[in-house]
Amino acid sequence: MTTLRTPGPTIGVVGGGQLGRMLAEAAAPLGVEVIVLDPTPDCPAALVASDQIVAAFDDEAGIRELAERADILTFEIELADQNVMDRISEETGTPVHPKPSTLETIHDKLVQKRELEDAGVPVPPFREVDDADDIREAIDDYGAPVMLKARTGGYDGRGNVPVESKADAADALESVAGPAMVESFVDFEREVSVIAVKGDDEVTTFPLGENVHEDEILRETIVPARSSEAVTERAYDVARDVLEVMDGRGVYGTELFETSEGEILLNEIAPRPHNSGHWTIEGTQTSQFEQHVRAVLGWPLGSTALRSPTVMTNLLADVEQEGPAQVGDINEVLETPGAALHWYGKHQARPLRKMGHVTVTADGDDDSVDDLLETARDLEAAMTFQS
Repeated sequence: MTTLRTPGPTIGVVGGGQLGRMLAEAAAPLGVEVIVLDPTPDCPAALVASDQIVAAFDDEAGIRELAERADILTFEIELADQNVMDRISEETGTPVHPKPSTLETIHDKLVQKRELEDAGVPVPPFREVDDADDIREAIDDYGAPVMLKARTGGYDGRGNVPVESKADAADALESVAGPAMVESFVDFEREVSVIAVKGDDEVTTFPLGENVHEDEILRETIVPARSSEAVTERAYDVARDVLEVMDGRGVYGTELFETSEGEILLNEIAPRPHNSGHWTIEGTQTSQFEQHVRAVLGWPLGSTALRSPTVMTNLLADVEQEGPAQVGDINEVLETPGAALHWYGKHQARPLRKMGHVTVTADGDDDSVDDLLETARDLEAAMTFQS
């Protein structure tokens, strides 16, 4: 039986960006306190979290303090150091979820793909890259283009380089500047994602989302995805198979390709709440952030039932250089029925930096996802960033 007292349990989160902010927002109504660790003073989560420890994501003293003040540790960014967290968890007795071993798998995309392939999860053809000749051989085997990926550190498309021809191989490898892998380029019908949740002896999945990327950055998520019922069920099956490989409770963002032949292939996994799940705040009975809070604490998971068709669009800073964060012309989104504005509280705007998002939910039975997508795009276009 779950008992709640005042003060309630405390979750220590490594990372205090927008994900940490929305975790703290979801935790508060449950009586759960959140302390974040982040190197940026007054980080986005600081406004709503109980406290912030200003320290690097791999700072041992900072993570130890976080563990000593929390009942459980989790993370909202993969830059958390799995070895430090594992050691401190052992020494302080503060559990970590998802487990540090999952972070170890996720940190290296090549290790990730090998473990998933060994478990029978469908993935695009891939191979390790030691030099430019390995890329050229991959082009011979897979055809051009191929996708070159940094094995570690890539985020929001950084570290992913399409290689159009053998002549581009050396320059592409130099741009990655570190250990790399190469994948066959997938001829996909659409990119989709399943936000899957591993609880205490239970698993839930959120409705399938359809994702629109530009320059490898997520721009929009459309729910329900415009996929067939068979493809949707296959995506859920693959996401559940992925969870069998992952160790520890929490939310896992599972990015997938739906091929032109109706197959599902795994792209990447994030062992945390994911940008493609932000729509759940307005779109489902329980958001991905509340589910993560429940899951890491070992509490019963909530319903993931869809409230209504929903579209989310990211607000990316359309500035040419870094400057103070400011967005104008927000009246239209504030006045539109079914629209919700989320501002992340970042102090600086940089080109294409995620500054917030807008969610649009159906305002009647006649609203289609195509209508919602058009509305979301109009609202996003009406806002202007200034620096």
